[in-house]
Amino acid sequence: MAKIYWAGQSCFQIEVSNSRDHSADIVIDPFDESIGLKFPNLSADILLVTHDHYDHNNVKGVKGSSPTNFDGGKRKQNLTAGEKLVGDKPFIIQGPGEYEVKEIFIKGIPSFHDDKEGKEKGQNTIYVIEAEDMRFCHLGDLGQKQLTDEQLEKIDMVDVLMIPVGDEYTIDSSGAQKIISQIEPKIIIPMHYALPKLKMKLDDVSKFLKTMGKPSIAPQDKIIIKESTLPKEGAMEIVVLQP
Repeated sequence: MAKIYWAGQSCFQIEVSNSRDHSADIVIDPFDESIGLKFPNLSADILLVTHDHYDHNNVKGVKGSSPTNFDGGKRKQNLTAGEKLVGDKPFIIQGPGEYEVKEIFIKGIPSFHDDKEGKEKGQNTIYVIEAEDMRFCHLGDLGQKQLTDEQLEKIDMVDVLMIPVGDEYTIDSSGAQKIISQIEPKIIIPMHYALPKLKMKLDDVSKFLKTMGKPSIAPQDKIIIKESTLPKEGAMEIVVLQP
């Protein structure tokens, strides 16, 4: 089972558990409050950062239980549930590579923050997370008009896709629609769009929903997902979360 909460911008907390003897908290892209949004009190076993911009890299704002930080590297790093976890820092991943932490498998895939191979805004890491027989994909600040064949091969099948839709710094609604058609996820959660008090000029989520032909979707505080309750093959659901 997974519970997904959205804090605003590209920041999510994903709580995974098998309801018996295993659980872990994952936080992705914590933001600095200078963007105008209040950052919630979050703790994590695993902290993922897609790129080093202030609206995605507030690692000091997230508490945790693991004493180990790991920054990038194309190698597998293991930290199993049986190891002793002490301290107040989460296990931090900040770049491409393959990782296994507390029975959760994470793949960081290199991508670009713009459609000029990173020449304007730099690099971005796409993360694929495997937990509780489900696959979650967070695209970060993706700016590419389309994913490459190599990226798609690494991403593979996706159950839940977190995708930016706000334009300016990332892909826009039309670009998001094209990326979605490449990945074909079962559940789509839009992110990185206009919110009250947000100081960045971004498109409203309504523009994306109209593009997708779903203009009236009521926002939810969280989404609870089980492998057995995912949309069937060929079906696709859009979920709008509220911070």
